[in-house]
Amino acid sequence: MNYKEEIIKLKNELDVTIAAHFYQKDEVFELGDIVGDSLELAKKAMNCDSKNIIFCGVGFMGESVKILAPQKRVLMPKVACCAMAKMIDVEFFNSNLKILNQAGISNDDILPITYINSSAAVKAAVGKMGGYVCTSSNAFKIIQKGLESGKKIFFVPDRCLGQNFANQIGLKSAVIGIDDIEDVKQADIICYNGFCSVHQLFTPEDIDFYKEKYPDIIVAVHPECDVQVVNKADFIGSTSQLIKYITQDLDPEQKVVVGTEFNMVNRLRDKNTYVLSSTKPECPTMNETTLKDLYQTLLSIQNETFENEIEVTSEVTKYAKLALERMFEV
Repeated sequence: MNYKEEIIKLKNELDVTIAAHFYQKDEVFELGDIVGDSLELAKKAMNCDSKNIIFCGVGFMGESVKILAPQKRVLMPKVACCAMAKMIDVEFFNSNLKILNQAGISNDDILPITYINSSAAVKAAVGKMGGYVCTSSNAFKIIQKGLESGKKIFFVPDRCLGQNFANQIGLKSAVIGIDDIEDVKQADIICYNGFCSVHQLFTPEDIDFYKEKYPDIIVAVHPECDVQVVNKADFIGSTSQLIKYITQDLDPEQKVVVGTEFNMVNRLRDKNTYVLSSTKPECPTMNETTLKDLYQTLLSIQNETFENEIEVTSEVTKYAKLALERMFEV
């Protein structure tokens, strides 16, 4: 069976929009009606005319669309789980708050901010405490806004993002479970001990290798990378910011080495673009979705069985949406 042809045929017959994240395999990505990073896709999907959204990405992304547009039916060919989002749940969130409470920091003195790479339930827990969602492109603004409260920022789940933006602002950060509790108490931004397994593949030694081989090369990395990597880079940006910088702002002849997911980097430019890793930095869960999965999801819409439909309870939607809306306001 030619899945691509069948997908296009069904897509034209049904009231459906296919959303595909930048990290998807090329054959899936090219069939997306809308493409982008996680928040960009959520916004586009929320505002599209279709009743049915097929989201090719990972679970928290499908949840974000459902929270922002509960009237739409959201389905995923694979309900794959982001490894970073899997590192935190409400129980872990609360247990970390308890550690801070035992150290003498009350919940009244804490403002939680969660990276969008988290479950709807965690977003809701943050929303209940008056907190915000952020993305890698707006985290700087969200953290600055949060600091206006005079409270300590509890940043979850990505320690690297929290540490890197603390450094950018010139504030002290510490990680629960890694740093001494006295350092945690003194920190302006207290980070949960989570991380992206793909962006942890990049090392300062990788940068040294490319700089030695190509002295004029530019190093561009995602802020999910380790602090040591970010400190040695020439440009730090979110997925969308990296794409714009590399494809629009740089001379095509300028060599650039990029520290983020392989599929995205591989389709940026025809030449002078390298991946900052000795191994292939491919997100395993983003790559779970296949053309066959996409075809079967479309069939389920046609047959009205609606496989892998994303559901979020009204209680979770209420508070998670609050945290997302606070981000949009900033």
